[in-house]
Amino acid sequence: MFGMDFGNRSALVTGAGSGIGRSAAIALARRGATVAVVGHSHSSAQDTVDVITRAGGTARPYAAELSDPQAVEALYEEVSGRSGRLDVVVANAGINGVWAPIDELTPDEWTRTISVNLTGTFLTLKYALSLLRAAGGGSVVVTASVNGTRMFSNSGASAYSSSKAGQVAFTRMAAVELAKDRIRVNVVCPGSISTDIGDNTEQRGTEGLRLPVEYPQGQIPLTGRTPGSPEQVADLICFLASDAASHITGTGVWIDGAQSLLVG
Repeated sequence: MFGMDFGNRSALVTGAGSGIGRSAAIALARRGATVAVVGHSHSSAQDTVDVITRAGGTARPYAAELSDPQAVEALYEEVSGRSGRLDVVVANAGINGVWAPIDELTPDEWTRTISVNLTGTFLTLKYALSLLRAAGGGSVVVTASVNGTRMFSNSGASAYSSSKAGQVAFTRMAAVELAKDRIRVNVVCPGSISTDIGDNTEQRGTEGLRLPVEYPQGQIPLTGRTPGSPEQVADLICFLASDAASHITGTGVWIDGAQSLLVG
């Protein structure tokens, strides 16, 4: 697609050890970007880097606790020291956390989900700004969700959904504030996608919370019961990060096969 060449540009992708983040890092590298691959562990980041380098791309592995301001600041100092510039940030890292009835969800469980998903997004953008401004502008893409933005039927997911709604609001606020710096900020809201994020989900006492509804043909009008792929979300992220989307900012794009319109 015209305008989706990232040659001579540097990108940073969080949550890039698996799922959507990994696919986004690979897609950006395939289009010419030098990618800082940030995982929850160095080994998971290295796995993604290995895939990129085998395909002829350029990437470096990093690990950071994205809810920790000092860790995120140190991450960007390391990235700056190695690459010297930054043009694209994909704030993708997140957890499902604990899904439980409100009266059973503990304050610590609530705080952990909000800290990783929402505070982590804030910190990822905050400490990137000096590098993005030095590059003359850039693009930020945040990964949120249909949950809390167009879909509210996943009872028990109050912390997760609140964090995702907060990401959309933060994206819009940041888009206006940073427009003068020629920094675009957009957000993607995936529905059911084939990833392993469910591995970090604890569901407790949610069996009787949801209203009983049957969808004989599946919950996704476009595909029935077949979820989307991380690669489809990665292509959307690349578009929003690219020059092809040069007049798009503060925009949320739902990529869910119309799932949230049916199930919402």
